[in-house]
Amino acid sequence: MPPKAEKQQPMSVVEIASSDDEVEIGPPPGMQRKTTPSSSQSRRQHPRKKQKLQQNSSSEVITAPVPAYQSLDCRSFWKAGGYDVGPVASKAPAQGQLEHARVHPKFLHSNATSHKWAFGAIAELLDNAVDEVHNGATFVKVDKIDIMKDNSPALLFQDDGGGMDPDGIRKCMSLGYSSKKSKTTIGQYGNGFKTSTMRLGADVLVFSCATRAGKATQSIGLLSYTFLRKTGQDDVIVPMIDFDISDSRAEPILYGSQDDWSSNLETIVEWSPFASKEELMQQFEDIGRHGTKIIIYNLWLNDEGIYELSFDDDEEDIRLRDEANHGQTKLHKKTAELRSHISYCIRYSLRAYASILYLRKFTNFSIVLRGKPVQHFNLVDDLKYSKTVSYKPQVGTIKEVTVETTVGFIKEAPALSISGFNVYHKNRLIRPFWKVTGDAAVKGNGVVGVLEANFIEPAHDKQDFERSSLYIRLEARLKQMVMDYWKHHCHLLGILPPGVKTLDIQKQGAVKTRKQLPANQHNIDLPTNEEEMDLDQLIIRNNRQLGSTGQSDSPVEESIIGLEAGSDSGVLSEGGLGSMPIDQICEENIQLFMRCEEYAKKETELKQTVEELEKELEQAKRKCAQLASHLETKRKQKILQQQSGKVA
Repeated sequence: MPPKAEKQQPMSVVEIASSDDEVEIGPPPGMQRKTTPSSSQSRRQHPRKKQKLQQNSSSEVITAPVPAYQSLDCRSFWKAGGYDVGPVASKAPAQGQLEHARVHPKFLHSNATSHKWAFGAIAELLDNAVDEVHNGATFVKVDKIDIMKDNSPALLFQDDGGGMDPDGIRKCMSLGYSSKKSKTTIGQYGNGFKTSTMRLGADVLVFSCATRAGKATQSIGLLSYTFLRKTGQDDVIVPMIDFDISDSRAEPILYGSQDDWSSNLETIVEWSPFASKEELMQQFEDIGRHGTKIIIYNLWLNDEGIYELSFDDDEEDIRLRDEANHGQTKLHKKTAELRSHISYCIRYSLRAYASILYLRKFTNFSIVLRGKPVQHFNLVDDLKYSKTVSYKPQVGTIKEVTVETTVGFIKEAPALSISGFNVYHKNRLIRPFWKVTGDAAVKGNGVVGVLEANFIEPAHDKQDFERSSLYIRLEARLKQMVMDYWKHHCHLLGILPPGVKTLDIQKQGAVKTRKQLPANQHNIDLPTNEEEMDLDQLIIRNNRQLGSTGQSDSPVEESIIGLEAGSDSGVLSEGGLGSMPIDQICEENIQLFMRCEEYAKKETELKQTVEELEKELEQAKRKCAQLASHLETKRKQKILQQQSGKVA
């Protein structure tokens, strides 16, 4: 059956232009390019997108492709853009056409350097799948596959969303175009696909199935930095082919000539991991009627010539190689505990990073990493002594926004010095464990918070926020939250609150006893009855308060001390707390605070009992008044009866 031809839709090979609306189309390598005097015959407009088609000619020839599946000479990402560009012959625009900006292939690499972190690039592709939830997507699969041509690893991303039709896949491959205008979608700049895929590997092949207006299509697109470099292109050319499968047969959709379509297919087969059209078509089998599959190959290497991504350390994970700790097998116990915490694991484990990447758990959507679903991790559920703090940023004169921030101690506090805020934007993690206090600051250690800041805009790589006045005010407010929470809750960890140096130890109605101490020690009065101790009796007076003993008025460093059961006095020597271990002091201090909480609970129960008794007393008084009134009435009736009897 002859292929279906689409009239007036010239889409064969897309040259990515710098305009959001204009993309130039040119022939693949091995075909000829020319300019013609008449634009009406050489170029045709696509009804859905302004694109340009360059016709075949013998006046200008593109460098012939290398006849083998190859990779770049330099496979290190940060060095792949460092090559010399030869002179480019200027081309006069065709008659009746305006000159347009050209995008050199080097721009693909420089554009991808916005992702300093490989996991940030992976997160962009996960976001694209999550944005398809409103189109029915239920999963995104991330896995490693093996390329048969050279036995190299490749990254696979696949979802069952709505997919992309021929027009949609061309918009996806264009720079700066985004059709995501919803307030709930994560993507908005139209640049994430290009930057993320080029950050992970030199080449990417996209397969997509979609049904639009009753027409089912299959599309294939190739964005290959290797192809552009090896063939000496001075424009970003993206070969694409499309099929109409409405009649359950894959029939080519032609926007130009049959030769154009065949050339695109030949280019894709030659520079892709697949050796034939049949192998390409097999990739649609597990996609179904709708969905998208992305294969990133020729993955980048690090400076040591090893793949940036590690697939062998954990069969259920994808990891970043940690060169800093390479070969270090034995770690200190505290260091090992620190590196097992989620705040450290997200640096090298994709499974850990994906578990906190989204604030709210999806109900009908899952991230499947190497065959195993990622379990959602909510940091709020892992906090102790948590509380919610409201913050109302001044976004505008009319719009009022309220941000709820959950703050608390990590369960390992104070053993692990981990702190910071996980700041989300539209459910997506932007800044993990953002430390707003100084690195050397002790105050705030162990304090972690979670909030969703939709009122500030993220940067293009979605790993930070734009440095605006709202951002600066948010940082100052979060720092204040940490200080306030620390001040009022650090005692729960057995730490003296900041600014509190003394609390008077007073008598609470108990008989005090004293011990005679050496001249260099001071007697501290304590209640003899344990049940009469409260929080205000737990901290030692300073020398100024003990001035009556003849000592100096200069302040000394003081700490909370614990009291053993049955003790009736405390001793403070001029040298401090003597040889009492700090851990013991903290432990006894915690026990005292727990005892105080029990007393407070008992006090509440007693107040309730008093209120109940008072109510019973009021009821008894009312009954007593009623009885008194009844007796008075009876007494008066009796007197009247007696008087009536005398008269008679």
